[in-house]
Amino acid sequence: MAQDCGEVQLKEVSSDKQQPDNQQKATGIPLSRKLCYAIGGMPYQMTLNAKAFFMPIFLLDVVHMQPYYVSIILFLGRAWDAVTDPLVGYAVSKSGRTRIGKLIPWIVCSTPLGVISYIMVWHTPQENMSAVSSFCWYFFWICLFDTFLSCYHVPYSSLNMFLGGNDRDRDSATGYRMGMEMFATLLGAAIQGQIVGVHHAKKANACSHLNNSEALTDNDSVTLDPNFTSPDTTLQNTRQAYLISALVIGAFYFLCCLVLFVGVKEQLAPLSKLDRIQVPYLTGMKMIVKHTPYLWLVFGFFFSSVAFQLAQSNFALFCTHAAGMGAYFQHLMLILLIAATLSVPLWQMVLVRLGKKTTIFMGLSIYIPSLIILTSVKGSFLGFALTAILAGTSLATLFLLPWSMLPDVVDDFKVKNPSFTDLEPMFYSCFVLCNKFGGGLSNGVSTLALQFVGYQPGACRQNPRVITTLQVLFAPAPIVLLLIGMLLFFFYPINEQRRQQIQTELQKIVAKGQTVQEVYL
Repeated sequence: MAQDCGEVQLKEVSSDKQQPDNQQKATGIPLSRKLCYAIGGMPYQMTLNAKAFFMPIFLLDVVHMQPYYVSIILFLGRAWDAVTDPLVGYAVSKSGRTRIGKLIPWIVCSTPLGVISYIMVWHTPQENMSAVSSFCWYFFWICLFDTFLSCYHVPYSSLNMFLGGNDRDRDSATGYRMGMEMFATLLGAAIQGQIVGVHHAKKANACSHLNNSEALTDNDSVTLDPNFTSPDTTLQNTRQAYLISALVIGAFYFLCCLVLFVGVKEQLAPLSKLDRIQVPYLTGMKMIVKHTPYLWLVFGFFFSSVAFQLAQSNFALFCTHAAGMGAYFQHLMLILLIAATLSVPLWQMVLVRLGKKTTIFMGLSIYIPSLIILTSVKGSFLGFALTAILAGTSLATLFLLPWSMLPDVVDDFKVKNPSFTDLEPMFYSCFVLCNKFGGGLSNGVSTLALQFVGYQPGACRQNPRVITTLQVLFAPAPIVLLLIGMLLFFFYPINEQRRQQIQTELQKIVAKGQTVQEVYL
């Protein structure tokens, strides 16, 4: 009887071993699954970039919050986000597998709460709130939204390892994902930019008229358009426009989650069981932090991300107050994002031909001359537009390459530590942490610097120190940070030769584990 049971189990193991291999050779990752997976990444970029582009100018010029409070909200909000990411990653790793998977339940359950909290972030409950009340309101909802977004994005980003197929299939899925995320960034900016941009354009035109006529008074900070008889009514319309754009983006958030739920089923990955991890949190984090390729990749991504987000968070203020392009910044932003979206397939082809490490150096280096030209060209929409195309091309590499390199690092960890399984959510959560913390750091430092140099919220004309500070925050500081990031990427040890070696070793370990299991049975 025992021998018969052993034979039955052996047949089951052999069948289980052969089935994924045959399925992988036959189909890999189906195109429909890649597309549904890619669409699932859209809410993260839509909401994150809408906040990055518009939250500083919304709090400063629409809510009329002092820069000091804005800097605290943006920095501490991201600091809270940085704390929740690894905790969510560990919670996901500890959770068991359900009928619909291990990762997808987190995504589905967090979506309704994330949509509601995102809408509340852009809602102003009263026309005239005290400084403390306004701070508490926005800080609470931003922290709450960031928590629910972590519950969505950490398991979603980990899902890349559980789509099926091999490493090339995962790279292809990452390419689809980054293409859709760039489109989501474009779509979010288009929705929010076009809905609220008309109000910012009216204010810019009114300020230009007032500056030319030298009729500035102490009340200019509340004068939005001379054609309006009631500035308070115009300000209320601007706030309503922000709320409407949040409702539209929230609807897309929900629909994208629905597509992901319907079109993606979790698949087992090599040396992963999609089960609860058996190691304590601190032990798992210690193992991850000691993995050298992961450290080079994370810190390179961190400094590069801070560089891009520093320029991004100051783009609207730079165009409005330093470059004389306040009436056109939403159009320039769309041009930049369109160029980035269209560049993702190009960089995907380049990385397949030249390798990931070479491609990321090529792409990031383009951003430096772009920033230099943008700070030199003033008042020329054509010059800004052409340079924005160049900057968008570089931006696409930051979206695509680090996320395409991360699965290679995870596979390298599996080869070196085959007994530590199911740590993928912790790898991805720490990676997301660096991106979000970099954004909070760039926003916090920027608004705090503007506070020190005397930025006046809502004012038509800023003092020369504010203009100089915006120029420094938009170009020299990001260039220095980007150079540091590129230096760290230089020491990243996984090139194409090492990547192929990792895949060979990983297949040997998997095959050896299956053979040992058969012999034992």
